[in-house]
Amino acid sequence: MIERLKQLFAPTEETREEPDRHSLAVAATALMVQLSRIDNNEDERELQTIVDCAVKAHEVTREEAGEILQDALSHADDATSLYEFTGQINEHLDQAAKQTLLESIWRVAFADGRIDKYEEHLIRRMADLLHLNHREYMQARHRAEGAD
Repeated sequence: MIERLKQLFAPTEETREEPDRHSLAVAATALMVQLSRIDNNEDERELQTIVDCAVKAHEVTREEAGEILQDALSHADDATSLYEFTGQINEHLDQAAKQTLLESIWRVAFADGRIDKYEEHLIRRMADLLHLNHREYMQARHRAEGAD
């Protein structure tokens, strides 16, 4: 009986929805926005880095990346926690894609030329929420540090 109920309510391949690309891009970008705000100084260089990362990661134009950023800013304003963003990301992205996202988050942190202790703490929390281990966290940081 319980197995039949599980089958009844479990999503099948036909009913499982593909994630909306824009929604995933907004969720990922909202994490970067949260980071840019953690030191109470939303730096223009950080916002520019967010747009650059969106162009590269989502293969969109600068104009589309700007729209994603505006949506992310709005969602970040309304957010009560990081879980609403990381939950969606965990549901639809694999480990490699999440590590690439963390690398982009690190790039935002490095954009203003310094890493604030609050930024580092928040990135660690994001890595944990994205189920990335310490090695993946450090690899993402080193790749972001080495980037131009």
